[in-house]
Amino acid sequence: MSLNKVLLMGRLGADPELRYTQGQTAVCNLRLATNDRRRNPNGEWVETTEWHRVVTFGKTAENCGQYLKKGREIFVEGRIRTNKWQDQEGKDRYTTEILAQSVQFIGGGRQESGLAVERVGGGSSYGASGGGGGRSEEMPPMGEPVSFDDDDIPF
Repeated sequence: MSLNKVLLMGRLGADPELRYTQGQTAVCNLRLATNDRRRNPNGEWVETTEWHRVVTFGKTAENCGQYLKKGREIFVEGRIRTNKWQDQEGKDRYTTEILAQSVQFIGGGRQESGLAVERVGGGSSYGASGGGGGRSEEMPPMGEPVSFDDDDIPF
């Protein structure tokens, strides 16, 4: 048995890039930054940033392209995929990306305070089943903010 599951929460480093395939399936590429803060050997705090390529499909992609902007905080659930390709010199190159099954919009960007969540997606066009990402609770309609305490955050 194996498991390929990714949970990420971070901020968008650029506006989403929405496009459509020849079959008119929406595909949205997101650049997501996650941060880690640790003490170095000298005892000073050092923050590092990790960049992630996130890809969404279908209605989730359209919603991300329409409502997300650079700086917006999101929570992504998905799986990892690595693509192999060759550059102009014929050398093998690899790109690792996250195929998002669901994207939750958190807050409204850096300038807004408070915490609001909008859940987008749940299914995908790349073979995931179940439609709801395994969640049984019902989410409010998009655009309606939800308030909750830190104890309610599942991560």
